[in-house]
Amino acid sequence: MSKKPNGALTRKDFLKVAGAAGASMLGAAGCAGLADKVPRLPEEYLPGSAGPNVILVIIDSLRRDHVGAYGNPWVHTPTLDAIAAESLLFTHAQPEAMPTLPARRAIYTGMRTWPTSPPRFGWSSIPPGQRTLAEILGDEGYSTSLVTDAYVQFPMNFGRGFGMYQEIRGQENDPYRDPESVDEKAMHRDYIILGEGKKARQYLANVQGRKGEEDYFAPRVFSDAMRALERAAADSRPFFLVADCYDPHEPWDPPEEYVALYDEGYNGKEPLDDNYGSDDYLTNRQLLRMRALYAAEVTMMDRWLGKFVQRAHELGVMENTLLVVLSDHGHCLGEHGYTGKPPYALYPELTDTMFMIRHPAGKGAGRRSDFYASTHDVAPTILSFLGVNQPEPMDGQDMTPLLVGEGPERPRDHITQGYYRYICVRDEHRVMFCLSDMTDAHLFDAINDPDQRRDLAEAEPDTVKRMYEEYAKRDAAGRLPNF
Repeated sequence: MSKKPNGALTRKDFLKVAGAAGASMLGAAGCAGLADKVPRLPEEYLPGSAGPNVILVIIDSLRRDHVGAYGNPWVHTPTLDAIAAESLLFTHAQPEAMPTLPARRAIYTGMRTWPTSPPRFGWSSIPPGQRTLAEILGDEGYSTSLVTDAYVQFPMNFGRGFGMYQEIRGQENDPYRDPESVDEKAMHRDYIILGEGKKARQYLANVQGRKGEEDYFAPRVFSDAMRALERAAADSRPFFLVADCYDPHEPWDPPEEYVALYDEGYNGKEPLDDNYGSDDYLTNRQLLRMRALYAAEVTMMDRWLGKFVQRAHELGVMENTLLVVLSDHGHCLGEHGYTGKPPYALYPELTDTMFMIRHPAGKGAGRRSDFYASTHDVAPTILSFLGVNQPEPMDGQDMTPLLVGEGPERPRDHITQGYYRYICVRDEHRVMFCLSDMTDAHLFDAINDPDQRRDLAEAEPDTVKRMYEEYAKRDAAGRLPNF
């Protein structure tokens, strides 16, 4: 394979490798027309085989518009695109609450986290009265495994019910290694440093000593998930396995061969991290570099996800396994003048998420749904697929009927979500976000202005009030906090 003088794969070489990975991952059918070519199971699963099983993959901070299956023409995501070809793809998925921990609370329990209240705004442990999916399935005789580098959940009780819970240390601000080991002058020389630079210094200390791509976080998550999968496949019990990958969450420092796919000739300080607010601290060139680093992280994550799913096929477990892949929220990269995840910038770059369900019998394969799927729908859907009853009624909905072209039990004509003090509501025609007391309101045309560029709040105050009263206040059941 030809390489550039610096050792990076050329764009042409990488596309060959990535395309091959996408094809081999799901068999000889390749990435095109997979939904029509993969073997289909009968209604009953293979006699004598273990299962049915569930693999749940959570990708942090992955924007929907950075996935090829959702229409992106330039970010390389062959694995996700191949999975999408075999899945029911949700085109209007959004989390019911953000950011990382509130989203995972909903995923693991099937219960809404929003509306949230101060001081934690949902950033807390899973309430004792809410049973987790892992606890329920463990009681039903399933082996349960979680592999994650999402360090913000480590001090919490998000490992409840998992028989095997593996924490991969060192992401972001995880106090894993001594930050004093990083030369502060060199750090300021090489990186755009925000504030006192404590977060950057901690992260750089955490990742010291990496020798190759296998030592980066997404590769570590999916490599360890492969080993967990091998153990689960060798067990006589059916399994529930979660691979929870923090990348492409910032900081961004992917290997050069991935960065070279999206940017070359940059000689400035690297935007390792970003400000949760205005993007005016960056030049246009630095902002382009940030976007390239983010895209590179997406592609590296996708490549190692491919290795994981390919291993699942090699082990033969995908014949009896439901695969659910979703992201928890997105990330602003200079759109609307913001970077990061500021709660007052609930634009599609932050709120629109990826969500796909691959049924082992091919149900729903290659189809799209505009149902307002959300994080609290994951648990009831998985339980329904496995034929396990909900011990207590969950807030989310079972989406398995959608896999066979039926309507949901309770149609949704809108979706409401929250992020700290802000709420966002949308229906077929309008998107509105504001503070929970209806101040600082923004309103957009959902059909003609999907990128949310022209604010209609001043022109349509009655629409703002209607959506607040009929959607936000009603859905909160009188629990909207007052500030």
